[in-house]
Amino acid sequence: MAILEFLLVIGLGGFAGLLIVNNINESKQKRQLDEAFYQLLETQNSQVSLIQLAANARVEAEVAQQYLNRQVKIFSAILEVDDEGDTFYRFPRLRLPPNSGKEW
Repeated sequence: MAILEFLLVIGLGGFAGLLIVNNINESKQKRQLDEAFYQLLETQNSQVSLIQLAANARVEAEVAQQYLNRQVKIFSAILEVDDEGDTFYRFPRLRLPPNSGKEW
């Protein structure tokens, strides 16, 4: 019986550890995506493509797609296609005041 209790405690501890690591990884990815997203808005004339976001944030495309979908809904971005057939989202212009002290 003591062995079962010991195994249960170890299993629960391992599960809790995995949840903590997963939460830390999600927070890191969110921070990376936020930084990449706002940097792209500024440098790419408010046009952001999925591949740009995923590459700049260094996250998987699926994670970047979920993030981008949320941003599209929040900011009412418009899906556009350029002359070469590449798709991107056009977001409202990012107008920062001079010397805004960017911290991303």
